[in-house]
Amino acid sequence: MTAPPETGQTLSLQLLADMLRIRRMEEKCAELYGAGKIRGFLHLYIGEEACAAGALHALAPEDNIVATYREHAHALLRGVPLRAIMAEMYGKAAGCCRGRGGSMHLFDAARRFYGGNAIVGGGLPLAVGLALADKLKGIARVTACFFGEGAMAEGAFHEAINLAALWRLPVLFCCENNLYAMGTALARSESQTDLCAKAASYKVAAVKVDGMDVRAVHEATLQAAQQVRTGAGPFFMEYATYRFRAHSMFDPDLYRDKAEIEQWKQRGPIHSFTVQLKAAGELTEEAFLALDASAEAEVADAVAYAEAAGLEPIADLLKDVCTPRGTS
Repeated sequence: MTAPPETGQTLSLQLLADMLRIRRMEEKCAELYGAGKIRGFLHLYIGEEACAAGALHALAPEDNIVATYREHAHALLRGVPLRAIMAEMYGKAAGCCRGRGGSMHLFDAARRFYGGNAIVGGGLPLAVGLALADKLKGIARVTACFFGEGAMAEGAFHEAINLAALWRLPVLFCCENNLYAMGTALARSESQTDLCAKAASYKVAAVKVDGMDVRAVHEATLQAAQQVRTGAGPFFMEYATYRFRAHSMFDPDLYRDKAEIEQWKQRGPIHSFTVQLKAAGELTEEAFLALDASAEAEVADAVAYAEAAGLEPIADLLKDVCTPRGTS
């Protein structure tokens, strides 16, 4: 069943609370990475919180979610427990993928969260497959696929959106345009920088929204998802956003002007939304501090859980890797 839409102050406070949860989780992950607790690759979502919060609250529990390697926020707001996320970051058996996937491969089939995909654009064909299966079964379900603007230079994007349009599949393409892909400005990598025009070339409805405004993201995604759900075919959303941190923890971030980063920080989604809510009388400083403290406590609990969790037994390391002898 589709969850009833949230309205008014309840939704506003939930959006703010979830952006705070994302921010505190990501800040702690950066700290833990520096301490050697989290290893491998780590791609942070700091600055982009409005995209995940606004979009995920516009989708129904039965919808499919496909994400990229910068997917911690999507997993968290989809309902994957922060304990399971953090344990996965630590490589512990209590993680959502038994510690085998790590930061880039969060996955929870029970919550219809299908990655966490490390390959740029890798989730796009998967989303089309999920949507095709639902259409063949007559299920009115949306498959929301999140990806960055860099993925739109990949052949997988063009193949996926072409088939989705041709077969009128229920795919909501959610492009989080943070302007720099892995480290190259959009204008330096793609001749057509109007991303909605690219989608429209496949006869797909497309809308660009301010990805730093959580309410704008939520309202636009809600309308787009409704169109997709009622059989109108795929829809393309461009969330104009910006990551405050480097592409990954390995990235020295030498390709951006520091003044540009500071300018975008002035439009930070959490700060801007907090100011709006206080001006409208929907939020007090005490209430804000309580929401932030709750987020901090959730993160601290998850870290303690991950620290205490055990590693996968050595005897299980080949489990699900090799087919048992005699099995066809």
